[in-house]
Amino acid sequence: MRLLVTLTVVEILIFVGALAWYLIAITRSLASISGSLGKVTFGVRAIEQQTASIGPNVVKINGQLEVVEGALAGLAEKAEQLTR
Repeated sequence: MRLLVTLTVVEILIFVGALAWYLIAITRSLASISGSLGKVTFGVRAIEQQTASIGPNVVKINGQLEVVEGALAGLAEKAEQLTR
């Protein structure tokens, strides 16, 4: 009976030790992933700040292109008249 109790205690200690080892390994992996995600987040924020002016500038460019489009229609008519 004493041998069974001793073996059971040893088995429990081995199980707890293996569980602790795996939890430590998982913790290390998660810490590494967390560091990488922090760097990615920092990079994405930098890109967001650097490209923030694109949207308003595109609207301004489109407005100017509409003016150019209107002028080109008249120029095309004049060019057609000159070629006749």
